[in-house]
Amino acid sequence: MARNKAPSVKPKPKPKQTTDKSAKPRLKNAERSAYFARREAAKVLHTVLQGDANRQAVASIKSLVYSPSIRNKKATFALVCQTLKHLRIIKDVLEIANILNSKWKRQEELIYIIAYDILFGKEISLVGGDAEKFLACRKDAMQSALAKLVVRKKAKNIDDFIALYQPPDITKPCYVRVNTLKLDVDSALHELGKQFKVQKDDMIPHLLVLPPHTDLHNHSLVLNGSIFVQGKASSMVAAVLDPKPGWEVLDACSAPGNKTVHLAALMKGKGKIIACELNKDRAKRLEDTVRLSGAANIEVLHGDFLNIDPKGPFSKVGNIIYCSLTMRDPSTWHIMCSYLRANTLPQVSAILLDPSCSGSGTAAQRLDHLLPSRTTDFVDTERLNKLAAFQKKALAHALSFPAVKRIVYSTCSVNQIENEDVVNSVLPLATSNGFQLATPFPQWQRRGLPVFEGSEHLLRTDPVEDKEGFFIALFVKRGSEKNSEERSGSQKLAGSLSNGKGWLKRSCHVNKKNLALPVFYRGICKPWLHTKSSLTRKTYNSSN
Repeated sequence: MARNKAPSVKPKPKPKQTTDKSAKPRLKNAERSAYFARREAAKVLHTVLQGDANRQAVASIKSLVYSPSIRNKKATFALVCQTLKHLRIIKDVLEIANILNSKWKRQEELIYIIAYDILFGKEISLVGGDAEKFLACRKDAMQSALAKLVVRKKAKNIDDFIALYQPPDITKPCYVRVNTLKLDVDSALHELGKQFKVQKDDMIPHLLVLPPHTDLHNHSLVLNGSIFVQGKASSMVAAVLDPKPGWEVLDACSAPGNKTVHLAALMKGKGKIIACELNKDRAKRLEDTVRLSGAANIEVLHGDFLNIDPKGPFSKVGNIIYCSLTMRDPSTWHIMCSYLRANTLPQVSAILLDPSCSGSGTAAQRLDHLLPSRTTDFVDTERLNKLAAFQKKALAHALSFPAVKRIVYSTCSVNQIENEDVVNSVLPLATSNGFQLATPFPQWQRRGLPVFEGSEHLLRTDPVEDKEGFFIALFVKRGSEKNSEERSGSQKLAGSLSNGKGWLKRSCHVNKKNLALPVFYRGICKPWLHTKSSLTRKTYNSSN
């Protein structure tokens, strides 16, 4: 009888013994991380340099790096800042070595980043991309070009040569503002106190002070919008406007939105804030900030503040709405009047105007001193004149809103032409419209330059002493409490109209035909409405 053979069992493969080569995957991970960090840094650098060339920055370097789209924030921030610090040297090296040809000109920001890594960065193998391979083959030529530059500048060594191009290091405390829509101050103190030395600011409510160079970009309270990293001078602006809960406030030039959401917190989420921003990319940044803050009373308006008619009926810039009204049905009048009451601009009680400016007071904090346009002592007088012209026009426009009680004009500039000169130019208009300058934070010592009578009411912060250079002017309407009562009465009238009371309801019976009413945001159809109103009033009076 044949015996059954036992099934053959294949021996299990022996596990591979770990050797010194086990560190290799880590090296690959490091190379991969460096590869992606360089590309993220190149995208940020492209946005920064493009904004600097056009004199229209989308956001600060920090804001761009700490946006949700950037994964490796720490490495990206370091690469961008260090590349900008060495950019003049890098450009000279590439020119001498004749490296930046037409093919790579389209990716020049990436070339700058990789060139920094080769010349001044860490010893990381440049693998993974064509740009890395291209520059790695030309490493000797780049180092030779750098040596020639050192000789030209008569520097003793490479460190002395680099020091000639380095901007001064400015140290200031780290300020954070507690978003009281999400968290109270004591809870924020407790959470931050677990890791850092923290205390309350002695002047600005809800502002906390931490040691210099405190890194909070990855802190949970920052990521969930419970606190915002915001300078002291910047936090003064909304506090000076001091909007009350229930007010309607217009933030004329809102992006990136830190002051806007500060207003929402001061208003305790009640009332309404119309946040205007003309630039499309900056408007997206504004929307992200509003979303992060959790504020529900902010309406982002992608449009030009100057195009808003202060005496017009609608807040939505550029909208044209056709209401098909059936005169037999009073409910159609109710819909229209509700829209009028909800969107009328004469209800605005306060305006915050923080327009585009030179940013000369916060260049160090924004790292603007690293930008190519700031690396020389040249003053762009033409640009300053254009900025000042826009600022005067915007402030005059803000002063023309009939129901406004408080207006704050602020800049992060130290230039007289953007500050005292702008305020002085609109003083006759402000006086004729019932406004006067008030004194924000009377305990603050630094005031406006003494170039006109009343400049002592203006507030300045010093970029050296206070680490930020800001300017704030507060316009207050005389007898604003009386105006507030009159405004309240007009709101009651609008309420009665929207509820179908008064002559408007009765006029529904004047014409029994369907009527297509064109409603234009800037009062284009005012004559049409006036004619209809007069007709219905006459008909109503004649029937009585």
